[in-house]
Order: sequence, then C-alpha cells, then structure tokens
Amino acid sequence: MSRQQKWLLTIYVSDLNVEKTLEVTGQTFVGNLMVELVNRLGVARDWSDHALWWPQRKTWLLRSRVTLDVCGVQADSKLSFTPKHKNVHLQMPDLQFVDTTVDFSKKVFHAVTEVCAHFGIRHPEELSMLRPPARERKEKRTPRKGSKRRGSQGSEHSNNSDEIQTAVSTDGRLAVPGKGGSLDGGSQHSASTPGSPKSHGSFDSYESENHILASSPAVSSQEVLETIYKAKTLQEKVVFHAGWLDSSRSLMEQDVEEDEHLMLRFKYYSFFDLKPAVDEVRINQIFEQAKWSVQAEEVDCTEQEVMTFAALQFQVKIASSAPPVEEESKPEQDDDIASALNDLQLTLEGTTTPASQKTLNQMPELSDWLTLIKHKMLGMKDKKKFWCVFRDTYFSYYKSNEAALGAPIQRIDLRGSEVYPEVNVQKEKFVVKLKFPENDEISDLEVGLSSEGQYSKWMAAFRLASKGKTMADSSYESEVHGIEAFLSMQRNKDNFKNTTAPGGVQIQPEDFVPGRVMKKYKTKQVAARILEAHSSLNLMTVMEAKMNYIRKWQELPDFGITHYGVRFRGEKISKKDEILGIVDNKITKIDAASGKILNSWRYSVMRSWNVNWETKEMVIDCEGERIRFICTSSDIKSIHEFIGGYIFLSMRKDVNQPVDHELFFKLTGGSVQ
Repeated sequence: MSRQQKWLLTIYVSDLNVEKTLEVTGQTFVGNLMVELVNRLGVARDWSDHALWWPQRKTWLLRSRVTLDVCGVQADSKLSFTPKHKNVHLQMPDLQFVDTTVDFSKKVFHAVTEVCAHFGIRHPEELSMLRPPARERKEKRTPRKGSKRRGSQGSEHSNNSDEIQTAVSTDGRLAVPGKGGSLDGGSQHSASTPGSPKSHGSFDSYESENHILASSPAVSSQEVLETIYKAKTLQEKVVFHAGWLDSSRSLMEQDVEEDEHLMLRFKYYSFFDLKPAVDEVRINQIFEQAKWSVQAEEVDCTEQEVMTFAALQFQVKIASSAPPVEEESKPEQDDDIASALNDLQLTLEGTTTPASQKTLNQMPELSDWLTLIKHKMLGMKDKKKFWCVFRDTYFSYYKSNEAALGAPIQRIDLRGSEVYPEVNVQKEKFVVKLKFPENDEISDLEVGLSSEGQYSKWMAAFRLASKGKTMADSSYESEVHGIEAFLSMQRNKDNFKNTTAPGGVQIQPEDFVPGRVMKKYKTKQVAARILEAHSSLNLMTVMEAKMNYIRKWQELPDFGITHYGVRFRGEKISKKDEILGIVDNKITKIDAASGKILNSWRYSVMRSWNVNWETKEMVIDCEGERIRFICTSSDIKSIHEFIGGYIFLSMRKDVNQPVDHELFFKLTGGSVQ
C-alpha cells in the first residue's frame, strides 16, 4: 500500500459508544489523527486524558509524532479512543476496598507509584497489584458498566463473590465494616490532569482521605476469616501468587477491565527506611498484611509466637482506643528532638530499653556443654554431648572445652538458616532444630538444652544469627526476655484465670489468634495467655506495637516466601512438579508433597539469570552450577521479575535517591522506554 494512498480507518469512541470512520494515509501522525477525530465528534469536553488503543495488538499508540505506518496500523485495523485513567475496585493490604482511578496506559510499576503517592505510601517499588485467585479459576463476574459492585474482605487473598457484602458499601466506595464511613478514592483528581490520582500535596485532603488507611477500623476476625481465600497449603499459595501482574506492562495490555477488582499488596518483603514520623499509612498497611497472614495461618507460627502476635495486636487495639494523654508543655525544640530520637529507635529495632543496649565494641559469646542430635539413615538419630561455642553468627562444637583452643569439629554459619523450637516445659524438653545450607544441600541439626535459662539465651542467639545479627545487637536482651516470659507462661498456663485487661477491657481471643489455637485450648485459657504476654507490652504506643509486630513477623521462618510451580531440568525436563520459593536473599527448591526444602541458591552466588523466551525456560548460572526450570503455574517472566526485583531492592542505599526505574526494568526483564 502506497504511503500516500488514502484509506478508511474505523475508530470506536468508548465514552460515546459510537464508531467513526476517518480517511487517513500511512503518513498520518497519531496526534493529528486524534485531533481530527475530536473535531469530527463535535462534542465540547476535555479529551486530554484520551488515547488510541489497538485491541488486536494489545498496545497503546501513545507517541503522537509517530505515523500509522511506523505503528503498523493498516486498513483492516480497528482502534479505540478511550480514557487512559479508569476506575478500579482496589483492595488495600488492610482489606479495605477503595474505588480509585488508575492509569491503564502506564506500566504497572508506574501506575502503582501514582496510586501510592495518592495514598501517602512511600517506597512504592515494594508494592504491586494482583488479581484475586477467583480470576485465575475463571470465576470472575465482570459487572456491567455503571453497575454497583459488592466485594469481600480478604487476607493476602480474597474471593470475588457477590455473596459477600461485608467490605463495600452499596455505592461501591471504600466501606468500613461495621461503621458508616466510606472513602471514594476516585472522587478527588488533580485539576491539571483529568482522571489522574491526586498527589498528596494538599495536606488537609491527605489527612482526611488517608486517616482511615493509617488506622484501620476494627473488624471481627472470625467474620473476615470465614470469607477469605486462605492459602495454607503450598498448592494454594501457588494459585495466589500466579495472580501478580507484570510490572513492565500496562493494565490494559494484561486484559484488566474498568471497575475490575484488584488487590494492592506488598509484593517484595524488603521494607526500606521505615520512619514512623512519615510512614504512618505505610507501616499500618504492612502491619495489617502481616496480621492477616498470621491469623489466616498463611505463615507457620509456634504457639509462643502466636501469643506474642496476639498480645501486640491487642496492645494496638487498646492504645488506638485510648484518649490522648495530655503532657506538660515543653519547649518545641525539645519535643522535636525527642520525637526524632524515638523515630530513629523504632526504625532500627522496633523498641528497645536502655537496659537492653550493649556496647558494640564487645562481641558476646556463649559456651556450654550441649547435646547435639544428628539424623542418620533409616530414621536413626545420633545423640552426643559436645562443648559448643556461639560467637558472631557462627555455631561451633568441639570434643571438649580444652579442644576449643584448636579447630572445631564443625563450624556453622547460621545466617540465612531456619530455626525451629521444640519445647515442652512440663516435660523439661528444650530443643532447637536448625536447618542450614551445607555443600549445596540443606543439613539438619538438633540442639538439646538442659534448662529454661540456657534455652532462652541460645535460642535468642540462633534467631538473631539467622537474620544476620549478633548477640551484640540491641535486640538480643529483649529477645531473651521474651522467650523467658513465654516459657513461664507455658509452665503456668493451667493456672491462668484472668481474662480482663487492665482498665476492665475484655478480650475476645478469637479475634487475635488462628482457629487452630482456639480448637486446642479453652477460650479462657487463650485469653489468659494473651494477657500474660501483654503484661510486658502494655506501655507501648500504637506505633511501637505495630513496629514490633512487623519485626517479629520478619523473624518467622516462613516470612516473605513467594511460591511458584516449576519443573526442573537436567538433560530433560522433569515430569515431577516441584515448588520454587523466592525470598529476599535466595531461591529454594521445595518438595511439592512434603514441603521439605531440597536445595537453595543465594543471589550472591548467581552470576546471571536469563530466560529463553521461546521455550519459556529460565537458566540461572551459579558458582559451579547451572539451574534450569520451566514455570507451570504462571509465565516465567513473573519469576524473573521477582529475582531481579529483590536484587534491585538490595541495591538501595541512599534514602534520598530517587528510584531508578530504568535499572528496575533492566533487572526484571522489562523493556526500557
């Protein structure tokens, strides 16, 4: 077809539900085409937010100075003239729904950045959008345009059913369960850009809109847990994680429709520069996502850890409902200094006390006779006593204390290891189970301790070491005291009678602990155990309790694992379905049937990671090893994006440095434009 030859092009105008046919040539510019179309429509309105969308190619024609020939548009092409900003029914991490406008023409990474700016959430690179699992099971019901939507509350996951009506009001706006308030995130727009999310430059507007996101309304956990999609099994987690949207493509390119139900979640569990003074909304949303993952049993917790979470959650509730304390007038400068110091303390460690702070020029050490239990073939165990030494993040053991002057029998670096308690105070059983990488395999070692005091000190050291921290860290003493408190609570659990918090506040334990705990113990027993744990936390502020909750959540062995179904390849692709677990510092190979970790590879030993886009196979070159696999639960691009995303986030150093979008797309496999 000659470039100057004229031909007819059909364009559908979505707002008016009409089609227009225009005479064009291959040299017609996209911008001129839109101007001519608007003139032909003859409707006086603001069309500045509209652009041309090509449904067959699933692509936007956004460059106005490009010709139709360059775009590939021909006579048989059909275009659509539609708004770039469209409404979505967005569920926040705290399960509240909000109707807000999102740019359907920008990459999801940029669209999420705009949404987070609108709601006052810093570091939007940690979040993304995903579809509910119902969409993956083809259960989605798309509403007619103009219809009123009803939604459900969900935890990390959510059903998309019209039968559940606890979260969204009849007008489709953000609904506060049990209360009459709502928030329409799409009703506020910037006057300069029609349809775009308003930035939080207006302080008054920011305060009024985002207060409800900084302090989520109280809801009945039991009612919520009855309606949510709970990902307890590996297979259920794989289904959920298949819903993540591609960050390097737009919503329109991924078949997201106007008014569709999407979820906004913290995708990368690497929280950078948390500052209570400026991150009130962000911290609350992380806290809420953590809370629902614990209550929905999406992460494994011991009973001791469950009670800690319940006590912290209870303190958040009490402190949130307490009237503000009137303080004596102080110089404004002193208030600012005290506030800054408090924020710094919370940012670093949640909360610490002066008694728990250590000098950093000393490296503490633990040494004692401990019983080590190694697993042998045929289920047998080898149990012996050794002289054990713990220093820095290393656990070493010797035949005797005199031999400690020489080389150890084994020296284990516990950074990145998994630590599991096995305790029964009544039976005086104090065991710590360690799982750690050794020679490209995962090794097991059980450490038997003889008393509560010994267990508390060593267990605290193991936990911190697994996170790369030493006993010189300021959180070590508080970790020891927390373990001691729960050992005492377990010892006296049958004697607990009180179920009322100080001030006469009654506790409903079913709102604070997973269902498995309520099935195992009586309500009064659970309430008493929560209050016992709470007794040492009752002076915390709301922000202190939330920060401590987040920190404890990060210490869980199952924290922050994203799961995908894969098949590994040797000479041929295996027919065995396995699970790939992705965390902030490594990937793990998991047996789909037993959940056992078979192998792990740290990002620090990865030389390259690439995708063969034709075969959809991922190839990772590590030191002395090449890993190859295909993804059976999602597009292989999703795994590539997670690995690159975590490496990108690990490179953040300067808190004032803007996000390098170009580097993000290079590392995650997206194209740079």
